Amino acid sequence: MSKIIVPKDYQAVLGLYDTQTAIGLLKRTFEERLCLALNLKRVSAPLFVDPTTGLNDDLSGVERPVAFDLKETGKNAVVVHSLAKWKRMALKEYGFSAGEGLYTDMNAIRRDEEMDNLHSVYTDQWDWEKIITPETRNTDYLKKVVQGIVGAICDTLDFLKCRYPQIDVELTRTVTFITAQELEDLYPTMSDKERENAYVKQHKTVFIMQIGDKLRSGKPHDNRAPDYDDWKLNGDLLFWNDVLGCAIEISSMGIRVDEKSLDEQLKKANADDRRKLPFHKALLAGELPLTMGGGIGQSRLSMLLLGKAHIGEVQVSIWDDKTQTVCKEHGIVLL
Repeated sequence: MSKIIVPKDYQAVLGLYDTQTAIGLLKRTFEERLCLALNLKRVSAPLFVDPTTGLNDDLSGVERPVAFDLKETGKNAVVVHSLAKWKRMALKEYGFSAGEGLYTDMNAIRRDEEMDNLHSVYTDQWDWEKIITPETRNTDYLKKVVQGIVGAICDTLDFLKCRYPQIDVELTRTVTFITAQELEDLYPTMSDKERENAYVKQHKTVFIMQIGDKLRSGKPHDNRAPDYDDWKLNGDLLFWNDVLGCAIEISSMGIRVDEKSLDEQLKKANADDRRKLPFHKALLAGELPLTMGGGIGQSRLSMLLLGKAHIGEVQVSIWDDKTQTVCKEHGIVLL
């Protein structure tokens, strides 16, 4: 069942057509700032992949990909959940060097996604990936990249507010870093989302690190696939959203697994069967470059920077009857 929050006295700052123009301006501006901050070049990316390659992202391991058969080849294809693994292969194929990276538009259908103000079955992200060295494969470099992304986001907001002075969104450039275990220790009786909301409300811009492995409580802060992020060197970037009164995750990212961490995490996740897949075999053989990367939600960022209450105000998707009715009653215009 979908969940929807209607902020008291909510009224969109930008009308329908100004919103459409602002989304285009936002995307162009942020892409420029992101490329400058991380030294990225744009490439084209697949909408679907061969499921036998192991390139699709399994997310938390329970989501069902959209699958279909191809008449001409007699094979099946699956719509990507994300491009976490594909990007690493692409960096090798394109011949990128250390310090260089790529970004692309990633569009996905996540049919098992719960619908609410922040979630849709349609996912659109900037997926990025860059090559790193053994010397930069550490927490300090991860933090430096996070700060670069936050700077690009805040610069984009400043640019938008020059064009649309009525936008009253405020963001904090200073990033507060905390591990998932430190967060659990601070709020041991709260759920994962309650912890995020409590901490982000206080610190405004937060990067929660080391997500995927079990905490002392016996549960992970959130589930992560074992074969792309190194669970010791990853995290989620969250901002406080004044419109909804909650934390909003804008990016999940991290330094990717090397041979050692992939081996350890496949064992922990009982996913040793993946070792036979082409991507995993290449990685375990040391044939892929060391990389880091992530996804940055395009609709999420548009929501945040334009002060919108529902993700359907900045993207076209399919919604249940309840969501459509409630939004219409309260003047929330779904595209």
